[in-house]
Order: sequence, then structure tokens, then C-alpha cells
Amino acid sequence: MAVLIDGKVISTKIKEELKQEVTEMKAQGITPCLAVILVGDDSASAIYVRNKKRACEYVGIESRSYELPKDTTQEELEKLVTSLNEDENVDGILVQLPLPGQIDEEKITTMISPKKDVDGFLADSIGALCLGTEGFRSCTPAGVIELIRRSGYSIEGKECVVVGRSNHVGKPMALLLLQENGTVTIAHSRTKNLGEITRRADILVAAVGKAKIIKACDVKEGAIVIDVGMNRDENGKLCGDVDFEQVKEKAEAITPVPGGVGPMTIAMLMNNCVEAARKKRRE
Repeated sequence: MAVLIDGKVISTKIKEELKQEVTEMKAQGITPCLAVILVGDDSASAIYVRNKKRACEYVGIESRSYELPKDTTQEELEKLVTSLNEDENVDGILVQLPLPGQIDEEKITTMISPKKDVDGFLADSIGALCLGTEGFRSCTPAGVIELIRRSGYSIEGKECVVVGRSNHVGKPMALLLLQENGTVTIAHSRTKNLGEITRRADILVAAVGKAKIIKACDVKEGAIVIDVGMNRDENGKLCGDVDFEQVKEKAEAITPVPGGVGPMTIAMLMNNCVEAARKKRRE
């Protein structure tokens, strides 16, 4: 049976490291600050924001929360983002998605200063990743790299397959694996003979958003399997893109859903916020 890669344990270790660094920064008069904007009353978004607040409190990051009504206008939201961009005490800005229909989501997210893009979503951040230069890394892919590293597995020289091509996960995931000297293939929901490709993978990252699409027959014996998916099965139970019960019998190591990649995303958000404060201090 596969080794379980526990994202809760690893994310807690990262947050402990950040907590120590933030304590040292505060002794020098510097307190990292994250501003989180939530528009509307989407229950899932509210849970995500609450978890981020708790993580900030644990690490010692100042958390500013802006919870706006669902009828907030484009102009009002733009004004808030602009004011946070200009606030020297704010190191990171996060706009919780999705936004209500009257808001131009792309315009709002691209308004965030690249220096405060702790989600790692802006073109500046993705461009820096492509070029291998300094910049914020998308939190979920960065969390996957830390899961693999801190579980004692090497990426260098390994055949890596990413199933998924989203701008926030699939594409940056492939680039980060490439930076670690993996040999990377990107597949997706329209890939022909998907199983033939995934069976080549020493490291398989499933991020396609389809419940249990990856079966045991799609996985190489002894592979490292990272499940980024967050879906509901036919019984309404949380599950990933990987059929966990099948694949755990074949893989060398596997992440659960929940409790795998999810906690790492928040840990890496905290890391990016601390990194933003570090950069500001160096300037």
C-alpha cells in the first residue's frame, strides 16, 4: 500500500518555520500584512477566507478582511484594490474568487500590484516563472513541489505528467516541475489515450477537475501520485481526480483528498506573504 503524503503535517511544519521568521521580523519592527477581499455570500469562499485568516493568526501575519455585499459595484471594488495597492503597510492582496456577475473578474485581478500578487496569478508572476527569475509562485503548484520534496522524493530526471492545463495550476505546475529538472508532459481532458501517457509517469499530478478520472490502470507501479482535484462523488462525498482506493494499492506514495494538497495551498500563500515583506525590506 502507498505511503500517505500528509499535507496537514507538512503544511504545519512550513507554518512553524514561517512563524519563527515572522517573530524575528517583528523584532525588527516589520509585520507582514495580508489583505483579503470577499465579495458576496458564497459559502465555500467564506470557508476559504476563514481558513486563511486562521493561518495568518497562527503564523503572526496581520490579516485585514474586507467582506463586501454581493451588490458591490465594479467601481467600488476597483477603488478598494487601488487603495490597498497604495498602502505601504499591506504586503499582499488576495481577491477571493469567484466574484459576482456584475464584476469584471479579470480586470480586478490584473489591477493588483505585481509586488503584492501573493496568489501568483498575474502575468508578471507567470512570466517570471517561465523565465526562471524571481517572482511569486502560484500557491497550489508551489505546495505540490514542497509536498514532494519534504516527503523525500526527488524530481530530477523523473518522468512527470500533469493532467490539467489551467492557468492557476496545470501550466505553472508543469513549469515548476521543469525547474526541478523533471521531464514534463502536460495532458488534459481532451488528450487521446490518456492512460497511455499517465502510465509513463514516475510523478503524476492530477489537476483536471473530474472526479476519480485516474484509475489504477492509468498509474505506473510505484508512481508518486499527487491529487489536486476537489470534487464530489455520486454520494456527495469529497473526492479528488484520483480513485484513491484503487490507486493507493499501486502507487508508492499518494496524497489524500481532503488533507493533501489543500492545506499546502494556504501554507504557500502565507509563504508568499512573508516573501513580499522580505522583498519590501530589501528595497
